Amino acid sequence: MPKKQIVIAIIANAGGVGKSTLAVHLAYELAKHKTSVALIDLDPQRALDVFCGLPPSTPESSIVKVLSKDFSGDWSLVKAWDHPNIEVCQGHPSMAKLADDLVIRRRGEYALADRLKSHPLRHDVVILDCPATMGPICENAIAASTGLLVPIQLEMKSISGVADLVEWTIAISSDLQLEPRPQIFGLVPSLYDSNRAIHRQYLQQLPEITEQLRIKLYPHVRDSSEFKNASANGLPLQKYRPNHPACKDFQAITKDIVKLVKN
Repeated sequence: MPKKQIVIAIIANAGGVGKSTLAVHLAYELAKHKTSVALIDLDPQRALDVFCGLPPSTPESSIVKVLSKDFSGDWSLVKAWDHPNIEVCQGHPSMAKLADDLVIRRRGEYALADRLKSHPLRHDVVILDCPATMGPICENAIAASTGLLVPIQLEMKSISGVADLVEWTIAISSDLQLEPRPQIFGLVPSLYDSNRAIHRQYLQQLPEITEQLRIKLYPHVRDSSEFKNASANGLPLQKYRPNHPACKDFQAITKDIVKLVKN
């Protein structure tokens, strides 16, 4: 295990806000900085399979096995995009059933944290792609994390719900008696379309909101059909269109994470 491993949960209280987009592009950008990354898909919809161009896994070769009671430490990891520094622990639809089991299991909220402690991964950074629903899986992600990233769509529902999400993560950290508590690294405005007046308006309002919440606001990730085209080909945008302007949208977050790894 690296000297200081950073575990990042990418969490949001709604689907379609760009969690998986942020996860895979952050992973690729980190790997460009010679940082090894493990991507763990905690979402039963296993979006990472699509983004990474991977065939579906079985429960025995997915995160379901890792969180099972009889896990012996043999993580099922596959390389993403044949990159030597990026590996994926795939998700599976039966994660939804597993979530019910975690509720009644002793130390169910700490299952992932316990696995990472007793059978540590070698990677510098572990990125957890969380499901959209707040529940046992997200509680596991918070318990296992050193920090959280919150993608936020520039719509009223997401903007108004961000304070509730922050309060929920603080409450979960308190209930689970996490010491230290995972830091909220920052909010990441996603799917930003500069041609939409409402997006421009909400983007202007975010600095005041994040200042009140005492959370860092990262530069926005733009909305681009090329993200969908890249994922349809199982590639990150940095490989699919290396010169596309949106490739630079992940550099500020990457810079902060690399600094944390080195420190």
